[in-house]
Amino acid sequence: MTLQLHNNLTRQVQPFVPLDQTCPTMYLCGPTVYNYVHIGNARGPVVFGVLAALLRRRYGNLRYARNITDVDDRINAAASELDVAIHVITDKYAAAYRADMAGLGSLPPDIEPEATAHIPQIIVMIEQLVGSGHAYAAEGHVLFAVGTFKDYGKLSRRDPDEMLAGARVEVAPYKRDAGDFVLWKPSTGDLPGWDSPWGRGRPGWHIECSAMISAHFGETIDIHAGGVDLQFPHHENEIAQSECAHDGKVLARFWLHNGMLNFGGAKMSKSVGNIERVHDLLQQHPPEALRLALLSAHYRQPLDWTDSLVDQSMRTLDRLYGTLRDLDDVVVEARIPASLEDALNDDLNTPQALAELARIAAEARKATTPEERQRLKSELLGAGLALGLLQQQPGDWFGRGASSADDARIQALIDERGSARDARDFARSDAIRDQLAAEGVILEDTMQGVRWKRG
Repeated sequence: MTLQLHNNLTRQVQPFVPLDQTCPTMYLCGPTVYNYVHIGNARGPVVFGVLAALLRRRYGNLRYARNITDVDDRINAAASELDVAIHVITDKYAAAYRADMAGLGSLPPDIEPEATAHIPQIIVMIEQLVGSGHAYAAEGHVLFAVGTFKDYGKLSRRDPDEMLAGARVEVAPYKRDAGDFVLWKPSTGDLPGWDSPWGRGRPGWHIECSAMISAHFGETIDIHAGGVDLQFPHHENEIAQSECAHDGKVLARFWLHNGMLNFGGAKMSKSVGNIERVHDLLQQHPPEALRLALLSAHYRQPLDWTDSLVDQSMRTLDRLYGTLRDLDDVVVEARIPASLEDALNDDLNTPQALAELARIAAEARKATTPEERQRLKSELLGAGLALGLLQQQPGDWFGRGASSADDARIQALIDERGSARDARDFARSDAIRDQLAAEGVILEDTMQGVRWKRG
């Protein structure tokens, strides 16, 4: 099946064929590292990590970049509050971000460019824009002149005249037009800064991604991905400055945007204060349950993040791992089933892929012949592999947070209960069941024997 992706530039689902069919290119906007990220920030790395793995299977290779924004006024404020250099803040939270994404099973990028490592490239791109008349210097700032790019608004479908009419009344006096945005701004002595033709200063946010993409991929990439909240102004501004710097060459052929996570009916946001930090959630829940929850809705749709969503994800994984435990005696290698691959080829349809995973597990639970059990376990493991799920041994999943000695004690009690039932000593059998229930251990009698899990 041809890979089909929804391109926000055209608002259509289109067949995806990379410029270089031996190695597609993809860039995902990464975090600004001034604090721990919230679970909404993880949706892009998780869902587009599934896409990255799919692209590697289809084409044999991929160049995948996810940047780090390590110069920003929020970083400056955090460093000032603690009276430390900005790298103390950025090093800490960049490392925390990598650890959090790894905890969620998010595919790591091949390239992780940092903004501060690309200051020379940023300055060169700004010089190109100034030289071609698309940008101008004013009072230590350099601004992009939006009116010089006739296609401004083509990604977000916003009319430039309406955008300018709706701009705030209090516009910086050095701007020629209300919609012009900053490429470079001056830094006082207490702020991080770099020498430039316009004085000591630091880059604006939008120019960073354009310069990093150009440095690592050239003028045009296959896929640019990120949250839908970045579509305007960030991605719109990336397009404007990149295409003007590169004589009109397209920045990205496909634009993919994931929907927002909502919490309590409102967009999850640090500014609102209704956030769930990945760092904390990983301590409270099994990481695969969080990952499954993030994949449960189609990536382009909003997702309501609730405790019940995570609980349901844990119950789903209990069933899946229980199925694998029943097939423990079957030795196979993972094989990704065509039905699941087709679901992912259909604009990364993870809900359909999860439905296929559930269907395979249901068939596996009913399988009786050795051939069926082998085929279905292989497909179950393969489906999990494609989604980054079922990456543990069943015993590790059900024994999370418990010692192997405690697992052995529980299994010994279950075995004793089985012997008591065989001897028709139902009083002892019931007593063991009640003891385990009091410890939060739930027993399930199946055709393959007794399964157990912690409640």
